[in-house]
Amino acid sequence: MRAVVVDAVRGQPEVRDVPEPTAPPHGVVVQVMATGLCRSDWHAWAGHDEIVLPHVPGHELAGVVVAVGAGVRRWRTGDRVTVPFVCGCGRCGWCRSGNAQVCPQQEQPGFTHWGSFAEYVALHGADTNLVAVPEHVDFATAAGLGCRFATAYRALADRARVTEGEWVTVVGAGGVGLSAVMIARALGGRVIAVDRSPEALAVAGELGAEHTLRADGADIPGAVAELTGGGSHVAVDAVGHEQTCTDAVLSLRRRGRHVQIGLLPPVEGHPRVPMARVIGWELDVLGSHGMAAADYPAMMSLIEQGVLQPQRLIERTIGLDEAAALLPVFDAATVAGMTMIDPAL
Repeated sequence: MRAVVVDAVRGQPEVRDVPEPTAPPHGVVVQVMATGLCRSDWHAWAGHDEIVLPHVPGHELAGVVVAVGAGVRRWRTGDRVTVPFVCGCGRCGWCRSGNAQVCPQQEQPGFTHWGSFAEYVALHGADTNLVAVPEHVDFATAAGLGCRFATAYRALADRARVTEGEWVTVVGAGGVGLSAVMIARALGGRVIAVDRSPEALAVAGELGAEHTLRADGADIPGAVAELTGGGSHVAVDAVGHEQTCTDAVLSLRRRGRHVQIGLLPPVEGHPRVPMARVIGWELDVLGSHGMAAADYPAMMSLIEQGVLQPQRLIERTIGLDEAAALLPVFDAATVAGMTMIDPAL
């Protein structure tokens, strides 16, 4: 099969032929119909995650089951499926309680094993982790759910528990940030979007952001406090940088809730977070690490009803060759939505 292969940390990825995967016990092989290019893929390429080289990236995907391993009960060849980027073992107490997203034995395509920047991908724990894709939901839309959209949904609906009329500040308007804007608005929140890119902010406005702020050195927390009469009830760092995390936390009102979605790898030492404000104002600091397959039905229902429209977040679709060229510079790319990869292109 054709796949994007990384041979060295920060090396130039290349597309080449590699052996097709085989279905692991309790797992499946999926023909990849669509897969997303995400900042998390760049983190792995840059060496911020432990990966075994040579490596095939890719963790957001949707496709068709083409092989079923021993022990799988719920899935057959031909099934249309997607999967959370965190695949739980299905046996531990966390998985049995519906919290596979924090499974200690978790597998992650594109991180713990070869991922979906390829024509086929092997997935583990199929009965625990696969999610059926309805016929009227296209593969590109379904692929975008696995990391960015589902992470944002759980961050706002289950972690921060946004309610009608609350102010929500979203720092970063890439794929996950724009997902957060759409979801917060659907939950009844009043949204402020923050980003460096005017194009991304324009999309955020189209998706329901009531205000947009350009992150060009301005006092973001001060601007948010003025717009909201004291600060947001909820803030989201959808980038994963010391400055964006700080701006999000300092944008909160007293007893507000901060959700960290963007990864904060200790590249230059552990990032500093304004904990004095967290303590003095009794702020809640929450993490969101994807969403277990068990929690997908509520989100899927809102998509089927048209309340959530993740297809609007797809900015472009590219092939494997273009993905290989884009991955090393994706941290600096100007994006106003999600980049999808079609391995058939």
